[in-house]
Amino acid sequence: MGETIENKNDVTPRIYVACLAAYNCGYLHGSWIDADQDAWAIYDEVKAMLAASPIEGAEEWAIHDYEGFGAVRISEYAGFDHVSSLAAFIGEHGELGLAVLDHYCGDIEDAREALEDRYIGSYGELADYVQEVTEDTTTIPQTLAYYIDWQAMARDAEMSGDVFTVSTAWDSVHVFAGC
Repeated sequence: MGETIENKNDVTPRIYVACLAAYNCGYLHGSWIDADQDAWAIYDEVKAMLAASPIEGAEEWAIHDYEGFGAVRISEYAGFDHVSSLAAFIGEHGELGLAVLDHYCGDIEDAREALEDRYIGSYGELADYVQEVTEDTTTIPQTLAYYIDWQAMARDAEMSGDVFTVSTAWDSVHVFAGC
């Protein structure tokens, strides 16, 4: 059987929130904020950053940069609920969570459902999984065993939608049941 989900929490999602009043007046004022916290805590840090702005009465902000979200794109005016949810998901699932989020183009609900309901395990390559499941469910005559092309079977399983994979390292393929 494949390995269980690895939980690597070495990724720290952060956002850089800028004061737009300062930005429009030629000043660079903002702060990096840890995204793995409650949305209201993020908002409180933004309010504190705006209060410290060189422009009096500053109230508008925008997310000008981010890190730790992998290939997931954070828009300039993304809601803090969304940012906080993504960061919590990444914090909980680490590199595997980032890879699954990337597979689903940032759709956190689909990524969560895949990890909770369709995760099969981690293998060196998809062919290892195909060989394991085939040998566990089918009696293969010894005279035919050497003629089986596990790589071709793995490719067919993925192309047919029976499974999909995400990689977190060159020898770590995470297999999911297709939908």
